[in-house]
Amino acid sequence: MGKEDLLPMLSYIIRLICCGAAVYFMPAILSKIHVDTFTTAVIVAFVMSILNTVVKPILQLISIPITILTLGFFYLVVNVFVVYICAYLVPGFTIDGFLQPLIFGFILSIVNGIVSGFQD
Repeated sequence: MGKEDLLPMLSYIIRLICCGAAVYFMPAILSKIHVDTFTTAVIVAFVMSILNTVVKPILQLISIPITILTLGFFYLVVNVFVVYICAYLVPGFTIDGFLQPLIFGFILSIVNGIVSGFQD
């Protein structure tokens, strides 16, 4: 295994740690989010990456008619639902309301985009 084989995995680990740090510090700005430890935050980042890769596309496909009728606004509901699934799966991560998980998803997407931009 060469160095170039390990670079994608190292890139993913760096992205997870950065997104985990963002998750860990989000309760400071979003009052209805609670994260127990930094380890929990990294697990949340990992679970969110899996959910966004596997579950979110399925939900988007199923909800196409509703998304079309609402002119794309139902896509926001899908994002919030994915965050709630993550909160259900990860102990030590709780979230309430609709606006807080929506903002949480946006911030996490922005952090992930910034980190990915630095890695390219």
